[in-house]
Amino acid sequence: MQLTRARHDTRVWAVKRRERTRQLIELGGLVAKANLVELTDDDRAVLLGLMIEAAATLRSERREQAIALWRRRGKRAFEEAGANEKRGSRGD
Repeated sequence: MQLTRARHDTRVWAVKRRERTRQLIELGGLVAKANLVELTDDDRAVLLGLMIEAAATLRSERREQAIALWRRRGKRAFEEAGANEKRGSRGD
C-alpha cells in the first residue's frame, strides 16, 4: 500500500514538474518571439527590469488600458507569425 502510494506521489510530482517546465519553456519562447533577447543583448537585468515595469503597470490604475493594448498587440503578432509560417511553408 505504501509503495503504491509512493509511486503515485512520484508520478504526480513528475507530471507537475513537466507541466511547470513546459510553461517556463513557453514563456521563454514568448520573450524570444518578442525579440527581447536580441534587443537587450541578452541582458538579464534589463529583461527583468522590463517585466518588473510591466508588473507595476498591472498594479496601477492603468491596468485595464495596458491589458487591452498589450492583448491587441500580442494577438496581432501571433496572427502575423501564423501568416508568415503559412507563406514560408508554401515556398513563397
